[in-house]
Amino acid sequence: MNVTVIGSASAASTEERALRDLYLEHGPALYAYVLRMLGGDTHRTEDVVQETLLRCWNKQNLADDEGMAVRPWMFRVARNLVIDAHRARTARPLEIGGATWLTELGTESDDIERMLSSIVVNDALETLTPAHRDALRATFLADRTTQQAAVALGVPQGTVKSRVYYALRSLKAALAERGVR
Repeated sequence: MNVTVIGSASAASTEERALRDLYLEHGPALYAYVLRMLGGDTHRTEDVVQETLLRCWNKQNLADDEGMAVRPWMFRVARNLVIDAHRARTARPLEIGGATWLTELGTESDDIERMLSSIVVNDALETLTPAHRDALRATFLADRTTQQAAVALGVPQGTVKSRVYYALRSLKAALAERGVR
């Protein structure tokens, strides 16, 4: 099997030789130009330069028929390709799979779960009456006994017990409304 390489001396057609000559003449400058526009990303630069050369390849007799200079046309095509690629990337979000976004955030899924649970519980706590909310905060959240909470709230211990009981019932109902069992 005989394979013809564009940059080789055995490039058969005049179009292939013309493309090779274009690359040899304008390739390094085009590459440097695109590399600067892409902030040093060599992989994307190579893609843009290749696409520019392919478009030049598809445009038959670029300089001859239209009487225009090839270099400015190639640089304009490369610039437009970079702009189009940038617009395409910003138009739709980056696709990532699985829990990749969690590791990129530096957060474990358990931490996220705790954070979401905390938000839901705090939202449910806001539905309670202030007296019930204070009783729960004084006991469970402050890690106090009902006697210590009674002293802190300035009410009898029996009142704290009653408020905690009814607060827990209301909290359970509020969480059930939010889909938490």
